[in-house]
Amino acid sequence: MTRRRWIADEVRGNTAALVGEHAVHLARVLRAEVGQEFDVATGAEVRVGTITSISDKRVEFTLGQQQALKPTPKITLALAIFKFDRMEWAIEKCTEIGVARIVPVIARRTDTHLATAAVKRHERWQRIARQASEQSRRTAPPEIAAPVKLKELDGVLPFDLRTRVVLAEAEEETRLGAVLQSRPNEVVLAIGPEGGWADGELGWFHESGWVTASLGNTILRAETAAIVATAIVLEALR
Repeated sequence: MTRRRWIADEVRGNTAALVGEHAVHLARVLRAEVGQEFDVATGAEVRVGTITSISDKRVEFTLGQQQALKPTPKITLALAIFKFDRMEWAIEKCTEIGVARIVPVIARRTDTHLATAAVKRHERWQRIARQASEQSRRTAPPEIAAPVKLKELDGVLPFDLRTRVVLAEAEEETRLGAVLQSRPNEVVLAIGPEGGWADGELGWFHESGWVTASLGNTILRAETAAIVATAIVLEALR
């Protein structure tokens, strides 16, 4: 039986712990017991963890055998901010699929009230990503960057990252799969808001060296486009 995986809040030598609400879920909701074994991700590795103590808001493990891990492709998702319930669904699902980093972007078509509220939403997005990471047995949650304006986006991306793809209407030969035939090691995907990127924004992408690609002739919601595009990129890089 596959062991459930937890991402440790504290690690010291051969011991680890979950604390706060994170521990409450394991202790009270799942009714964990001393002696039970789980996989515990410590950041650098995943080890078998045996529960040694349980209290209201702290569960401690002793760490044993290290588990073998497979390398995963590095994908950054630059996700234009749109309605929070649907955006958070995209964050959850793209985390489960395996995206490495998510950068919320304030686009021209992002509603003003959403752009203003996004800063306060950052901690919630991090929590959603952590829960989805444990659900999908990741070793660590993706980094959720603070929201940025589009023209600030390149400043928060790795300087030498050359494969940058913006999703928009494109010719048949520039479908996303075709763009990725060179099998780059690292990719950043830019997904626009409802209604797509504005013309001036697409001009900025082109001037900044981004490649335009499409997902086909159908028009997808922003959250659907994010999930489909992430899955295509991951499959191409494996």
